[in-house]
Amino acid sequence: MSEALNVVMNEAEQQFQVKLGGETAFAEYRLVDHGIILPHTVVPESFEGKGVGSALAKAALGYAREHDLKVIPTCPFMAGYIGKHPEWHDVVHDAYRAQLGIG
Repeated sequence: MSEALNVVMNEAEQQFQVKLGGETAFAEYRLVDHGIILPHTVVPESFEGKGVGSALAKAALGYAREHDLKVIPTCPFMAGYIGKHPEWHDVVHDAYRAQLGIG
């Protein structure tokens, strides 16, 4: 992809966002005591194949790691991403590790 993806943390809307053209892809988040819930991710069809979902996941998971938060990935996309990327397993909340098959 020729342009770098710019992921912005929009605290007012509780979303990590990528804007391309007039559209916005986003990963919702909710901060809880010592954790971050990732409930929903939306990537418009026009963004598919551009690495937008991965960029959103990396931004959300990186934020969690930087702030010592445990991730509660209730979004199927986020759960799937984490399952495929062992480098993020350490940030998953203990209660969700077995559900993701990461022990």
